[in-house]
Amino acid sequence: MRKVIAIITGASSGMGREFVRVIATKYSFLDEIWVIARRIERLDSMRGTFGDKIVPIALDLTNSSSMKVLASKLHEERPNVKILINSAGMGIIGRFDETPENEISDMVTLNVNALTSVTRNVIPYMSKGSYIINMASSAAFLPQPKFAVYAASKSYVLSLSRALRSELAPKGIYVTAVAPGPVKTEFFGNAEKHHKIAFYKKFVMADPRRVVSLALKDAKLHSDISVYSVTMKLMMILTKVFPHKLLIDIMNLF
Repeated sequence: MRKVIAIITGASSGMGREFVRVIATKYSFLDEIWVIARRIERLDSMRGTFGDKIVPIALDLTNSSSMKVLASKLHEERPNVKILINSAGMGIIGRFDETPENEISDMVTLNVNALTSVTRNVIPYMSKGSYIINMASSAAFLPQPKFAVYAASKSYVLSLSRALRSELAPKGIYVTAVAPGPVKTEFFGNAEKHHKIAFYKKFVMADPRRVVSLALKDAKLHSDISVYSVTMKLMMILTKVFPHKLLIDIMNLF
């Protein structure tokens, strides 16, 4: 019989690691959990923490050759992938014209290209009842000056997720986009390398455990989007009601 697995990208830290923790402790039906990230030492330590079901796969998803490695492993082992979580991502705060070009390229490659390629490679190995969780962001709801590329990339993730949801529904495969606001993880250590996060965002920082718990619950309910906190739900509504230009002008006051 085909082994039943979950695949989690960005698994070595932040939201990805929290997804690994919950799935490893609560999803006993899985034979293996493939954890993907660059830092092999962190992935190896997860095997000691969460058990032998953890299969470390050290890949840099900004490198196109990494996708060939994943595709080859899938083809060789032909698992039944019941859960795919695309959690790998990065953001850099700052003006577009002041952000180094290589950092812009890495954001687009990881947030857009890698997520797209991983999903495309994994879908043929999914079956009825499988589901995909894509980490988008509340930044997907509205263009964000000084976070322009990140917000644009997450808008892509949200749009792709909704379209895939429709395409895959006849196969019984479900797709949920997760759109939290700022979350207390290592993400901002890298994001703030040039500029600090807007002060008002610090007041709505979410607990990663609660975000992941809600995301998994919403995915099981086949929700198209998982939005944590009343604040972010209100933001989603505001971006549908008011012109984006007005909201952006308000953001620029802070």
